[in-house]
Amino acid sequence: MEADVLSPQKSAAVAHGDDTVPLKAGTTKKADAANGDVDMGEFEDAWDDELVSEDEGDVVDCASESDEDEAGNGMAVDDEDQGDDEEDKEPEVKVYLPGQALAADEQLEVDNSAYMMLHDLKVEWPCLSFDFVGYGADADSLNYPLTTYAVAGTQAAQFGRNSLMILKMSRLHKTQNDGRGDLDSDQEEDEDADDTNAADEDPILESQACKHQGGVNRVRATTFQNRCVAATWAETGKVHIWDIESHLQALTTPGFITPAEAKLPIYTVQSHGRHEGFAMDWSHSHGGLLTGDMNSNIYVTQRDASTGAFRPDRIPFAGHTSSVEDLQWSPTERNVFASASADQTVRIWDCRQKKRPAITVHAHDADVNVISWNRNASYLLASGSDDGVLSIWDMRSFTSKDAQKQRTPVASFKWHRAPITSVEWHPTEESVLAASGADDQITLWDLSVEHDAEEMQEMNAAAQMEVPPQLLFIHQGQTDIKEIHWHPKKAGVLMSTAGSGFNIFKTISV
Repeated sequence: MEADVLSPQKSAAVAHGDDTVPLKAGTTKKADAANGDVDMGEFEDAWDDELVSEDEGDVVDCASESDEDEAGNGMAVDDEDQGDDEEDKEPEVKVYLPGQALAADEQLEVDNSAYMMLHDLKVEWPCLSFDFVGYGADADSLNYPLTTYAVAGTQAAQFGRNSLMILKMSRLHKTQNDGRGDLDSDQEEDEDADDTNAADEDPILESQACKHQGGVNRVRATTFQNRCVAATWAETGKVHIWDIESHLQALTTPGFITPAEAKLPIYTVQSHGRHEGFAMDWSHSHGGLLTGDMNSNIYVTQRDASTGAFRPDRIPFAGHTSSVEDLQWSPTERNVFASASADQTVRIWDCRQKKRPAITVHAHDADVNVISWNRNASYLLASGSDDGVLSIWDMRSFTSKDAQKQRTPVASFKWHRAPITSVEWHPTEESVLAASGADDQITLWDLSVEHDAEEMQEMNAAAQMEVPPQLLFIHQGQTDIKEIHWHPKKAGVLMSTAGSGFNIFKTISV
């Protein structure tokens, strides 16, 4: 399969006639395709030749070199049209935030100094879900250029053209710009030396594909007995489990031929009948797969550690009164998991008790779309709802007597102007999390940031709106953002999928 070009993203600077006024680093907005800023590439039809293909496609870096200088607080000024007169007055520095109106002659352009790395991948069919795969000798390496692996599932216009894609993204080099934000000069020089050769090379996308019956609502990957496995929630109401180890070998070993049996799922969970679903999570301690459907049912499918055989549970966990939207295993308790539902509740379950949840909390005044369990501070749970509210919960205050009780979160943010579509804690920084919304924003938050009244007053006055002090970074440029994930091993690398394609980036702030 082939993915062709990536396009430059536009962000972080508003143009006023001949002058360019810098904006807050990292506030991005997609360019207008009608102006020629987006050159869409397409995947080839996977079914014209074989179900699995190994064609190599070029991926063009979306962050090209820019003619920028630093302006005080790390924001960049484009001096292309400032002329040679050094005595000319520097343009006024302004802050742009999503929701602010732009004049007819204003546009947003990417501020490359806000990113260590930024790449934008356009695909033929959008993907609602993806997951990183820890694979290869460099799985833990953060040396540039990066190589990483992922699985994703398509939402094709035709039922029979969907696929599970296994992706290898390599030669992901750093964004080329004059400033490196918080890096000191020695560190910058060393990293630039490491990436000298990669700077002039285009990133590469290689892919394998397995034909998938129906669109993929969600995909999650795990490792079981030293083999990479992926599960897909299909719009048909079935959950398919795939052994993708041979596909990954084909992407890394020249001449390796993927066996025919790898094109088919190794097991299909049919516990949900014909009820479609989205919620899914693998247990990292015992390999159990949680799945929840739109009929309020939750099932667990176990895998035998000795034989590898799957054992589906036919009796559901009962308690929710509406669609189960998300599921998360506890990072510390083997038999405990959390669920989020359109019934506006978050529930904590013990696998040994199916008749009712251990704890039920009325968490939001709208559908609870997503949850994320903090792996570094296991008492913290984040949730996002249909009304754009992002909440942080301290579960040490939860008790079994809280059934249906409205609890108060330890933190709550109403920044997004549309439903929260994804939320995830940073894999190593316990106070940092990322969220995405249907308002085409990805926001990074640090709960450890303390409120500075004077600083925030100045910031809010410049922005002409109230900005939470915990809001670190805003990334834009994609349309209809569906899901985000931190790379579990490459610190600070974040990937997102949207109706307009994929972004993979690392900011200078995290």
